[in-house]
Amino acid sequence: NSYFEDFPETSEPVWILGKQFNALTEKEDILSDITSRLWFTYRKNFQPIGGTGPTSDNGWGCMLRCGQMILAEALIRRHLTRDWRWLRGERQKEGYISILHAFIDKKDSYYSIHQIAQMGVGEGKSIGQWYGPNTVAQVLKKLAVFDTWSRLAVHVAMDNTVVIEEIKRLCMPWLDFERGACASQEVNGCLEGACALVEEDPVLWKPLVLLIPLRLGLSDINEAYIETLKQCFMMPQSLGVIGGKPNSAHYFIGFVGQELIYLDPHTTQSAVEPCENGQVQDDSYHCQHPPCRMHICELDPSIAAGFFCLTEDDFDDWCVHVRKVSLHLVAVSQTHCVDYFREHTPYRHFSLAAVKL
Repeated sequence: NSYFEDFPETSEPVWILGKQFNALTEKEDILSDITSRLWFTYRKNFQPIGGTGPTSDNGWGCMLRCGQMILAEALIRRHLTRDWRWLRGERQKEGYISILHAFIDKKDSYYSIHQIAQMGVGEGKSIGQWYGPNTVAQVLKKLAVFDTWSRLAVHVAMDNTVVIEEIKRLCMPWLDFERGACASQEVNGCLEGACALVEEDPVLWKPLVLLIPLRLGLSDINEAYIETLKQCFMMPQSLGVIGGKPNSAHYFIGFVGQELIYLDPHTTQSAVEPCENGQVQDDSYHCQHPPCRMHICELDPSIAAGFFCLTEDDFDDWCVHVRKVSLHLVAVSQTHCVDYFREHTPYRHFSLAAVKL
């Protein structure tokens, strides 16, 4: 299979988004898994953004496309499961079509390039300006509120700190943690909580997309973080990592040995118009050539790691795992009182991850 001509013949495990493969015996499975991920690239000839803006994101939209890819992976987990596979030419499932429609390059799609670019204005980014991983994470958090189909809770954990109580309030807003009862609170002028949600949404846990912006070094990745970064791809909750510098953002989905495996948005394709029956010509939304790889030391140190927790048990399991393996990269705290934790953690553990340039 020419797809794997340059894929290493190695006994080392291949990890893709929380799943382990053997490169010697499972090449077809690896191919199928990578090809099944939604691949978003530069597009041209779409409706002008904002009515009079650009009709292509060539040269500036790569991090926006990476943001789309990491969120699309969350939607696949939410609606189709991790084991779902894309088969070329197969009749498309309704859930899959709905996911694709959420990203089509039109102004009214939930997570279109139009929506991301325009929502970014509120984050201080003009349309056509390059985004970093943190900006795209903040924008996806805002856009997810309008996706009433997926009902995701998107949380961006700042300062490398995940506060358990904060997550549980977000994913179970109908619980009042102080009084153990239904409560509503006003946040930024919007009513949140049980009285706003409980009638129409009987689920006990809103599926969580956890995005963690991290800095793994100053100008290059600090080798102390390499094993921890690998752990991000080994957890079953893994949504991968978005990262890169201007004009070279990538969506990293796994690793083999010391090489990261990634999807590259730097290909310009024509915008796709859905058919009248809602079906989408989707070949161009799946990467069908050899997977891109780069040495882990070439990674730009500014990244955002993503995780998906469909249930509260998934989140509890994630917390246990992070406390075991990645304490020096992400702090997991029960409440906001993390000052003690930080003061009693060796400085080197936070010095690079916490740098804001």
